[in-house]
Amino acid sequence: MADPQLLSNVRALVGRQYGRVYAWDEVNAPMIRQWCEVMGVDNPLYTDAGFALGTQHEGLIAPPAMLQVWTMEGLHANNYPPGSTDENPYEVLKEMEEYGYASTVAVNSELSFRRPVRLGEKLYYTTRLDSISDEKTTALGVGFFVTLVMSHFVEGPGAKHSSGDEAVGELLFRVFKFRPANVQAPAKAEVASPTIKRPLPGISDDTRFFWEGCEKGQLLIQRCTACQTLRHPPAPVCIECHSFDWDSVQASGRATLYSFVVMHYPEVPPFDYPNPIGLIELAEGVRLIAGLVGIEREQLQIGQHLQVEFQTFDEQLTLPLFRPVEA
Repeated sequence: MADPQLLSNVRALVGRQYGRVYAWDEVNAPMIRQWCEVMGVDNPLYTDAGFALGTQHEGLIAPPAMLQVWTMEGLHANNYPPGSTDENPYEVLKEMEEYGYASTVAVNSELSFRRPVRLGEKLYYTTRLDSISDEKTTALGVGFFVTLVMSHFVEGPGAKHSSGDEAVGELLFRVFKFRPANVQAPAKAEVASPTIKRPLPGISDDTRFFWEGCEKGQLLIQRCTACQTLRHPPAPVCIECHSFDWDSVQASGRATLYSFVVMHYPEVPPFDYPNPIGLIELAEGVRLIAGLVGIEREQLQIGQHLQVEFQTFDEQLTLPLFRPVEA
């Protein structure tokens, strides 16, 4: 059961507002174009000034999903523009750490929008500690769900429909702050530690073919039989022609590394750390997320050539992993 003093301390923080964090730059066309290129977005409303002028927006707008991008600190952590607050909206997590809740895992993030932002507008956000759950017991451990809400605003002169600053959207961010379940007192030498298995994927009628292919050493990609479009992850309907008819084709397994992350923390068994995860672009043109093997973090390079290999874990789960190969 949670310490009563901890509960008193953290609940006193609920509802607290933290000051402004400003954007480095005004909303601008080059950043919008680069973001659209990276994300594969080709809506002319974001990049074609002539087209956008003839719409209800009367000019270019930024993709709504870019809302958080404008107020990010950049390459270096906590490098915010002058005038931004130096308050720490995550102070409640530090408070919990002092009581033994040392681990953190992100749970979910939700963006909501009131209107799109336009070229030349300058943004900032404020943070509110929205809620802290009662103590919960999960497979990861015992802890609290902490929810923060970042409200985004356009500064005065850019708020075209208001005499003052105008609210344009919100970012909800929720984490689980917990005591790891696997932290136990040392077991007696004669007692074997339990074997922790990899979690099994959720399998549906749309994805079953993919996992059955992995068991056979085949990397299968869903294909629309109406327009021949390949798609991954599998879905019940074609994203191009909206047909419900599909089959699958076996990919060659040749690929390149489109992007990657390296997981360091929190360490969740039975995975090995550091744990490199890649966004893989297959030679057939679709992308999937998979583990990377046979390479150190310092050797990872965007664009390097990869080849699929299948590994079976716990005698029940076969996964496609990717290993670097010579060009």
